[in-house]
Formats: sequence, structure tokens, C-alpha cells
Amino acid sequence: MTGTDSALKPRLKRRSTFEYVAWVVCSLIGIGILASVSTNPNFRWGVVAQYFTHDTIIRGLMLTLFLTFASMALGTLLGLGLAIMRGSKIKPIAATANVYITIFRGTPVLVQLIFWFNVSALYPDLSIGIPFTDIGTKIDTNALMAPITAALVGLTLNEAAYMAEIIRGGFSSVGKGQIEAADSLGMSGGMKMRKVIIPQAMPSIIPATGNQVIGMFKGTSLVSVLGVAELLQSAQLIYARTYETIPLLIVASLWYLVMTLLLSYPQSKLEQKYSRATSRLPRKAKKAVVLTEPEEGNLR
Repeated sequence: MTGTDSALKPRLKRRSTFEYVAWVVCSLIGIGILASVSTNPNFRWGVVAQYFTHDTIIRGLMLTLFLTFASMALGTLLGLGLAIMRGSKIKPIAATANVYITIFRGTPVLVQLIFWFNVSALYPDLSIGIPFTDIGTKIDTNALMAPITAALVGLTLNEAAYMAEIIRGGFSSVGKGQIEAADSLGMSGGMKMRKVIIPQAMPSIIPATGNQVIGMFKGTSLVSVLGVAELLQSAQLIYARTYETIPLLIVASLWYLVMTLLLSYPQSKLEQKYSRATSRLPRKAKKAVVLTEPEEGNLR
């Protein structure tokens, strides 16, 4: 006897009248908003098209992408170190990582950026050298902490605190039996981290890291207060000269939207690859052969 396994059959859902009504209402609202936006002359879509690929805007976009990926790369490395420190059995090391994470997660990013930009008020000069000797040199903090440097330092240190918690959560998802098995094989702490903990924690870490990349890309707009000519600051510099505020803000918003959509695609692929959720049923159900016991008449 042959048949199809009922568990593999696609499940059909009957649409209710309320769903059709909701589609009609939402479509009418969307069409109304689209018509209002497209026909309102105050949006000045011609100006938006003119400045969308302007050299200043493109340079600001490139700087935004640089700050995003540089801060994420450095923040991830520092966050990995903080996560390892927080999981240490040596209490002073774990406490130090915990204090760092608490401070940088508990204060606004904007405040941190302004603080690092003005850190020269606290330390005008930094001395680098060998302790208890005259060998060393002084660095002018005001010259060192330029706007881009302050932005990169502020974003990196803040992101490290969040990445430390994401990585720590990934470490916690590794089963205790895996760690005990590594200990029974005589693995050192470093080898156990590289060979057992980190590979098995990646399915939990990578999707959340993708969300952080998108958040970082939009969060770079805060560095405009430091005078860094990223995407938003570039738009502000143009409309400060042309007084076309709304069209330039629309240009910046459209670029943020486009880049967010582009970054969301690989994020969704990573989530599908590394997610531990139950896999979806296949669209086409395969036929399954069901074996039944032969009847008595067929034995003769």
C-alpha cells in the first residue's frame, strides 16, 4: 500500500472575511499616503533626485560605512575579550568586565561620544614609556582625539559592551556536557574555547550580530554632533547652504533605508543558516511508502 504521510502534507488555512477587509483597509490607507506624498509639492522630489547622488552625500555615505564596519570589527574583538573575562573564575577579572559592561551600557552613546571628544580637558597630554624611567614620549590628546578618532573610539567601546553580552549569551547556550567532555579530553582553556565553545556558540551569536550591524549603521548618525561629515552631517552641510532642509533629510533617510535593506538580506540568510528553530516543512510533499503486514490470504 502506498500513500502520503499526513505530516508532510501542506496545511491550508482558510482566510476569514476579516482578513480580506483588513487587506482592503490597509491598501486604501497606503494608497492615500502614497498619493499625498507624491503630489505634495513641498516634498520637492526634484531636489531629492538632484542631491541623491551628490558627491558630498556619497562621501558621507562612504564614511558612514567605514565607521560602521570598523566599529563593529573592533567592538566584536573587544567584546569577545570582555565575554571571556566575565566568564573567568578569577573574580577581579570577572568584576572588571562586569563594571565595564555596566558603565557603557548604562550611559547614552551620545554622551560617550561627546566625552571622548572632550577627553583632552581631563588629560591634555598622554605619556607613553617605561615606568620608573625617563624613557617615554608625550602625546597631545587634543591633536590625537580628532572628530573621526573620537567617533571611532566612542562607537567601538560602546559596541564592545553589547557584543560582550551577545557573545556571553552564545557561550551560555553551549551544553555543559560539551564542556565536560572537553575537560575529560584534557583540553586547555584556550583550546576548549577555540575548538568547542566558540564553534557551537556561533549559531546564537551571528544572527544577533547582524542586528547590531544594522543598528550601528543607523547609530553613526549621532557622530554628526562632533562635526564628522558622515551621511547626516553631509546632508546638514548642504541644506545649511541651500535652505532645502526637508529634501536633504529625505535624501539621507532614503540612503539609510536602502542600506538597511541591503544589510538585512545577508542577515536573513545568516539567520536561516544558523537558526536552531524547527525547520519548515518542504513545499512539495514526497510520497512515502507505507509497509503493511500481509493478510493471511496472501500467504498462500
